[in-house]
Amino acid sequence: MSDTSDREPNDVRGRAGGWVDHPEHWRVTSSETTLQTGHVISVRKDHVVSPADGAEFPRDVVLHPGAVGIVALDDQERVLTISQYRHPTGHRLVEIPAGLLDVAGEGYPEAAQRELYEEGAVRARRWHVLADVFTSPGMTNEATRVFLARDITVVADEERHVGQHEEADMPTQWVPLDELVTAILAGDLQNQLLVTGVLAAWAARHGSGYDALRSADAPWPARHHI
Repeated sequence: MSDTSDREPNDVRGRAGGWVDHPEHWRVTSSETTLQTGHVISVRKDHVVSPADGAEFPRDVVLHPGAVGIVALDDQERVLTISQYRHPTGHRLVEIPAGLLDVAGEGYPEAAQRELYEEGAVRARRWHVLADVFTSPGMTNEATRVFLARDITVVADEERHVGQHEEADMPTQWVPLDELVTAILAGDLQNQLLVTGVLAAWAARHGSGYDALRSADAPWPARHHI
């Protein structure tokens, strides 16, 4: 990678007239893979040069394929939630359906449709983009797109996906959107994708409306700069 000497730190206006993140790459003198798991992630150590003072410093980067999350909203303004054990946190979390972008050739909307079917046992006819998120930019390149799915139909019992491991014990529940917002602000719900998706859905509902959101196949330029 080359040093980005032509960056414009004060040019932060986006397409909608608001603020926008800009791609930027500082010079890397060397890189080495320090952990190759073969499952989901690997870890790379980069030696980075600051364009501000020329100092060189190491940074560990967790490489991740990216993911999608889905706020499935029914005609009663209820969100489909799942309850899933998350071993690293030592918690069972209330979440939205979500999954990795780990199927070759699969687009983002198709991945979201698959995950909604597999984890939520429902399908949706109307799709929009709620938010694009770098989940933990200080340590990983993981990028997640959160969708809004509406016009819900339930999958027949005989067609349902059978989960494994944590997903074998993953009950679902429909929860009113406003109750989830209250629980998030009270600090009772902590899953990052649920927090992002629910608050974005609430903002859309009380703003320009769901149909003003980006289309399901909207470009995702930030992910391509990783």
